Order: sequence, then C-alpha cells, then structure tokens
Amino acid sequence: MSKSSGKFELTMKIGELAEHTGISTRMLRYYEAQGLLHSTRGSNGYRYFQTADIERARTIASLIRSGLPTRLIRVVLSAADRPADWTEACDSEFAALLRAELTTLDDKIACLSRSRDTVTAYLERAAR
Repeated sequence: MSKSSGKFELTMKIGELAEHTGISTRMLRYYEAQGLLHSTRGSNGYRYFQTADIERARTIASLIRSGLPTRLIRVVLSAADRPADWTEACDSEFAALLRAELTTLDDKIACLSRSRDTVTAYLERAAR
C-alpha cells in the first residue's frame, strides 16, 4: 500500500493487474506504451498500478475489441480524465478524427465485400 493525498490506496504490480482484469501483461504494457494506462515505478523498477486502473484497463480492452484504434481511445480517455478541459474545439477535432475513422472503416468494408464476392463466385464455379 502507498500513501497518497492523505489516504491509503492499494497498489499492485502488473501481474496482479492482469489477474484482476483478465488482460495479459503484454497487452497492459502495450496500453502503457500507447499512453492509455499509466504506472509508477518503484525503486525496484517494477510497475505499480492503482485500483482505479482495473476499470480503466477493462475500458481500454473493451474499446479496442469494439474496433476503436488506440489514437482515438487516447482522445476518449482524455475527455473522461479532464472533462473541464473539453471544449467545443475538442468536440470538432474529435468529430474530424471520427469522420476519418469512418472513411477507413468504409474502405475496409468495401474491400471485404469484394473479397466475399470473389470467394462466392469461385465457390459457385467450383460447384458446377
């Protein structure tokens, strides 16, 4: 346990965070490298996380599973971390990022549709 801001707060090593969340230590390190999750380093060099990081890591994993890229997850988490700093300019900037992501998704869908059509055509030809 560590004392911070006048109260005791449980800290845990990365393996313990992995156990609490079901997320591999490798992925937790990736989240940290992407600036999505933050740890403090002990004098022993170990990473230490707070109990609040359990829910944050779960949120990140959920957003990644939903297909949101880490660059957008960083913006979402930033808005949640500092709601007072979130302005209309931030909203329009985020909307621009989302529009670009939508275009990327539409391109991927079109590519997958072409691939599906090619596979379907081949299967129809092979069935004859």
